[in-house]
Amino acid sequence: MAQRTVLVVLFDGVQSLDVTGPVEVFAGAEQHTPGSYRIRTAAVDGAAVRTSSGLTLVPDESLAQMSEGAEAAEAAGPDILLVPGGQGTSSPDPRVTEWLRAHGPRAGRLVSVCTGAVLLAAAGLLDGRRATTHWAYCDALARDHPAVEVDPDPIYVRDGTVYTSAGVTCGIDLALALVEEDLGRDAALAIARHLVVFLRRPGNQAQFSAQLAAQTAQREPLREVQRWIAEHPDGDLSVESLAGHARLSPRHFARAFRDETGMTPGRYVDRVRLEHARRLLEDTSDGVEEISRASGYGTPEAMRRAFVKSLGTPPAEYRRRFRPTAAH
Repeated sequence: MAQRTVLVVLFDGVQSLDVTGPVEVFAGAEQHTPGSYRIRTAAVDGAAVRTSSGLTLVPDESLAQMSEGAEAAEAAGPDILLVPGGQGTSSPDPRVTEWLRAHGPRAGRLVSVCTGAVLLAAAGLLDGRRATTHWAYCDALARDHPAVEVDPDPIYVRDGTVYTSAGVTCGIDLALALVEEDLGRDAALAIARHLVVFLRRPGNQAQFSAQLAAQTAQREPLREVQRWIAEHPDGDLSVESLAGHARLSPRHFARAFRDETGMTPGRYVDRVRLEHARRLLEDTSDGVEEISRASGYGTPEAMRRAFVKSLGTPPAEYRRRFRPTAAH
């Protein structure tokens, strides 16, 4: 088995966990299967960088030296080129962007964590591709780079040989997924157990809960409706019924709810029911039929359609992939 090279790009203002999370996964893989990964870090001029939390990271080499070596040998790029995120992506060093533009296409797999996707997009490496980033920056990524198909929901996205992940700890999920691709499920599970994390969350799991995705309504009657929905996913959650709880006409309620939460009542209900079903699949041994009723879907088929539409996977597969237990 040929050893795979992992190159992590460093820059001032990088998020330390975006770097150390994936690096620990690949380092664990190397310990589990010696000769599997060689990890290198590089910054523009090879000097130490200061992370957004104040830590100092010392790179192994400079990007300029790597460029010269690669061009001299006419070599391919690293097997995995990992670009972390952080505050430094808000005003990126143009030398980093230009280096990525020139050398990113040479990588076997191009990977970003959190707002590292902003650097890939600035380098034109996400044009025409589906991608994600930290939920708080998805709108800006879509606005600033309209050629990128931004999906704000998944914790990571694969589009060909380009992988993008959501914020911070999602980089660990993506790194475990890459290890599973390379070394198999047993190796990835052993590393996850060592790190005391799940084997990996499925990439299409939502980044955050329905309650976090929506704003909290300003008016108490609408906040009460939000609480009612969360507590009664199996109830009558039609606009007419919810309007009655808020003591508003259906038309007034629908407009006010959308204005104050940022989504329609129907969309909010869909998200709450999906989240409720996900939690039951993850945390209980209840059957799919029972969960479908408790979550307001009524039938397993209705729940299956909702899962496939939103998560790209049916409930049974979601449960199989999400429920590996962490080591104690």
